[in-house]
Amino acid sequence: MTSPADVPHLTPNQINALVVLMVEARRLTNVELKELAGFTLTGKDNTKLVDLGLVDTDRTHRPFAHELTEQGWRVARQLHTAAPPKAGGSTTRSLFVVLSNLHRSLDRLRVSHGDFFKQTGATAALSEPRPDAPAPAVTAPAAPVSAAEVEALVRSAYRDLATAPGAWIGLADVRDRLADTDRAALDAALRAMVGREDVRIIPVANTKSLTARDRAAAVRIGNEDNHALAIGPA
Repeated sequence: MTSPADVPHLTPNQINALVVLMVEARRLTNVELKELAGFTLTGKDNTKLVDLGLVDTDRTHRPFAHELTEQGWRVARQLHTAAPPKAGGSTTRSLFVVLSNLHRSLDRLRVSHGDFFKQTGATAALSEPRPDAPAPAVTAPAAPVSAAEVEALVRSAYRDLATAPGAWIGLADVRDRLADTDRAALDAALRAMVGREDVRIIPVANTKSLTARDRAAAVRIGNEDNHALAIGPA
């Protein structure tokens, strides 16, 4: 875990460069940086980030291109733990507030910054490096599952887990039972099921009793996280 002491003193422009490279999760040229964020990474700012081992810059052709190193990802994830530079003013302070809340939310969801920001489709590129991870297996794309099928899976899992119709069970147990189901599809099914007469999905009133597992399994409905499911008569 990176601590504030591990976050080097950086200029506002250096911080902006790390953040843009993190959220784009790919190699960016100076032209792209200029188009996306209104600045380029050159001169002393570029030299310092390279010397610190945070950014890898390809200078073999112009425009120069930059991407985060593994150490760069670690520091970018923890920028908010250090004090923002005074030279950055309210803009940098506001950025640190966003980064802090982003970190807390992803930690609750157990999603890495790299997975959250990774590019998909034709623009896909490198996401957060994991040099110790095995090469991904090549598999055929899974066939999409319909909303009705996901709801059927939820109802089947509930029957297996509940002690009786209408009994409350935790969404964490449902997610464990349906671990192979796409989370977005499962969340959409749960939100749709709230409209069914026999379905209730509620938050746990005593939030102090919630474990990290409970919080990570919550489904957001309206403006609150919900943690428990009941299907059948009350």
